[in-house]
Amino acid sequence: MNGFLSPEEWTAIGLSLKVSSVATLVSLPVGIAMAMLLARGRFFGRTLLDGLVHLPLVMPPVVTGYLLLLAFGRKGPLGAFFEHTFGLVFAFRWTGAALACGVMGFPLMVRAIRLSIESIDRRLEQAASTLGAGRALVFLTVTLPLALPGILAGVVLSFARALGEFGATITFVSNIPGQTQTMPSAIYALIQTPDGDAAALRLTAISIAISLAALVLSEFLARRMARGGVA
Repeated sequence: MNGFLSPEEWTAIGLSLKVSSVATLVSLPVGIAMAMLLARGRFFGRTLLDGLVHLPLVMPPVVTGYLLLLAFGRKGPLGAFFEHTFGLVFAFRWTGAALACGVMGFPLMVRAIRLSIESIDRRLEQAASTLGAGRALVFLTVTLPLALPGILAGVVLSFARALGEFGATITFVSNIPGQTQTMPSAIYALIQTPDGDAAALRLTAISIAISLAALVLSEFLARRMARGGVA
């Protein structure tokens, strides 16, 4: 297998998996909180907040990447804060690629989790409350387990979106081999070079295989949980 792929291709694959995993895991708690807020919250500006959350879906990815560069670049307000406070740099680093991927996949995660929360029978939560459970305990023991299929779907959709992210990433962190060059960026670079078609095709096939495996695993686990819930 090592002879099938070049070291550069292995690096791009490993970086893609690293970036997508970090982006998904870091955004998951925020995604659950935002989905809960949009599903159950009743406040002024809720529709606007919902629109802002889903804005990356309809906005050109290059625009998203440029806004991230303005905000999280080394001279941007948030970028300067994170660098001076935590020593964390986003611009032209893999951490910035994870941030861009997380932002682009966030709407898909939130929507899947929100729909799952909205489908929960509120009487189950009310029953737990009447037995003395507090709001936090009800959320952890009733709401969260019932929303688990939607959470799983959101995680997989966000991961797959992060795996295929290109526009926002290349705008925010460029295309630096070994640093920010994920599979989509590597494929783009390869098709611009002579004799790069074979390598681009290999990375394309691997990208499809990883995404398909994630979707199949998600469906399998969702069915297992559904059967367990029925039982």
